[in-house]
Amino acid sequence: MRILGIETSCDETGVAIYDSEKGLLGHALFSQVGLHADYGGVVPELASRDHVRKLLPLVRRIMGETGTGPDDLDGVAYTAGPGLIGALMVGACAGRALAYGWGIPAVAIHHMEGHLLAPMLEENPPAFPFVALLVSGGHTQLVEVRGLGDYQLMGESLDDAAGEAFDKAAKMLDLDYPGGPRLAALAEKGDPARFTFPRPMTDRPGLDFSFSGLKTYTLTTVRAHAQEDGLPDEQTCADIAAAFQDAVVDTLVIKCRRAIKASGHKTLVVAGGVSANRVLRARLEEKLRQEGAGVYYPRHEFCTDNGAMIAYAGSLRLKAGERADLDIEVRPRWPMTQLNKS
Repeated sequence: MRILGIETSCDETGVAIYDSEKGLLGHALFSQVGLHADYGGVVPELASRDHVRKLLPLVRRIMGETGTGPDDLDGVAYTAGPGLIGALMVGACAGRALAYGWGIPAVAIHHMEGHLLAPMLEENPPAFPFVALLVSGGHTQLVEVRGLGDYQLMGESLDDAAGEAFDKAAKMLDLDYPGGPRLAALAEKGDPARFTFPRPMTDRPGLDFSFSGLKTYTLTTVRAHAQEDGLPDEQTCADIAAAFQDAVVDTLVIKCRRAIKASGHKTLVVAGGVSANRVLRARLEEKLRQEGAGVYYPRHEFCTDNGAMIAYAGSLRLKAGERADLDIEVRPRWPMTQLNKS
């Protein structure tokens, strides 16, 4: 089964072709970082318009590079949510129209299920069941995964997602968009021991997260050390970045260890944009090794939004008999627990 995957949930246009026998044949991604940088964040209308411009040229490119014609495809998978409604509509309309024109089925894919399954594209994929940490700019969730579509939410952020907290802390330090990776780079120059930041909600039972208080603590620290230009000196900014990153990473690790113990599983899958963070990966591997558990990630290029994860999820959903109706429906908010089990 050969599937065309389309991802347009936010600010990256992703296209890929996955073959259930040969694996990932090819993928292409266009990032809108340069488009949104002047605004310090994603502008939804600009994102939608850019998807319109980039999507079909990317489809033609990847089909040409993989030697795939319409007759070679068995289906089209597209992201139907969650995400920005305008951006989602671009991919959904294009995906459904292509499938209709080519006479093949289409399937609507949950964006976070795509992230959750992205490590399955690697040479050594995890096996069900496992615990997943989905950690990105819009989501921080711990999920027990028993099988495709069989998801039990164990804990989630009650306010800001971890990636969103990274971006907001980066703005406090006057770092350019996208803030999260820039803060992580700055943290490498800092001394995480200079400041002690709180580890939110780790002093009580449970698996939920909260990063709003940590964000406020960071702002207070920045203001307490500000100079005439409103910012601390360069080294202090690096030290604050390091302390902030350490606090987020420690919080995520503590909750992951709790989830592994609570579930009884010995496998953790970490996916989403923040899963690319080098410090998070190293600390999770170190601590979960002590629990006798293994950690799986997607490769770095598949940590952020991409078409490959949608094509792969689409192949599983189509194989299970799912099909999208001719009516096009996107869901900006879409709990994973509402997905069908396969």
